[in-house]
Amino acid sequence: MKKTLTTLLALAATVAMGTAASAADKLTLQLKWVTQAQFAGYYVAADRGFYADEGLDVTIKPGGPDVSPVQVIAGGGADVVIDWMPSALASRERGVDLVNIAQPFKSSGMMLTCRKDSGIKSPADFRGKTLGVWFYGNEYPFLSWMSQLNIPTDGSSGGVNVLKQGFNVDPILQKQAECVSTMTYNEYWQVIDAGLSADELVVFKYQDQGVATLEDGLYVLGDRLKDAAFQDQMVRFVRASMKGWKWAEENASAAADIVLENDATGAQTEKHQRRMMGEIAKLTAGSNGALDPADYERTVATLMKGGSDPVITKMPQGAWTHMITDKAL
Repeated sequence: MKKTLTTLLALAATVAMGTAASAADKLTLQLKWVTQAQFAGYYVAADRGFYADEGLDVTIKPGGPDVSPVQVIAGGGADVVIDWMPSALASRERGVDLVNIAQPFKSSGMMLTCRKDSGIKSPADFRGKTLGVWFYGNEYPFLSWMSQLNIPTDGSSGGVNVLKQGFNVDPILQKQAECVSTMTYNEYWQVIDAGLSADELVVFKYQDQGVATLEDGLYVLGDRLKDAAFQDQMVRFVRASMKGWKWAEENASAAADIVLENDATGAQTEKHQRRMMGEIAKLTAGSNGALDPADYERTVATLMKGGSDPVITKMPQGAWTHMITDKAL
């Protein structure tokens, strides 16, 4: 009898566990770029069971050069996406109701990296030079910066020549451009690894130039926030994600290893991902996930200072909310 009771209890526990697992809410997260330490917090949250602890079954979809997070979420391919605020606000002005629900990245990692032998010592020296710029929504901070400097970007006299930069650093290595767009955690180190030393480079961090805009925020469609069940899912998602980010900050090497385990392409290397995680931790440090209104206002001000061609033409309304982080954190 005792053995039968034990068996029944074990069976009941198994059924209960199976029911809980099947009841997990399924969510899809669309990344802005490929699997790398830039997104370590989410992979950590999945690997360490933080999402499962919150009753979530999260699918993480890598991005790439042909993937637009805005288009993915607008088409119903994701519940939440990672995007830079300039791109999100520009899309919002065009009619896509994107709302920032959390901001894990406190600081900007964007830079212009220039060859010292080009003679560039300050932004005033950009005139007449060729600068590599990423597009597909990543060009907005650069264009706003140039507008504030009163430097034309149309190739006219006294301006700069804008080279549409691929997602690599070849233009600076091949001397096709004096400067290229880089991130502190990625492309800058590609330049270094390609043979140019730090002493041969001059870097201009957007953060230091006063034109930093918010990067790698979490965005959802505004209409979905009217659904109480979706709100609850996002509260649990953000709470687990931020737990993943803080764990990654404190365990950078282990977090990089988790990213590598999730890299289906096999393209990433241990050296690069560990170095990237160390730099990413500097950008997420100081954030508990809640968007700082002052950072938002600085971003908007930067984007609206676009002269005759600003990134956004009017003050956004309803572009962010603390609705989720107030409950999650």
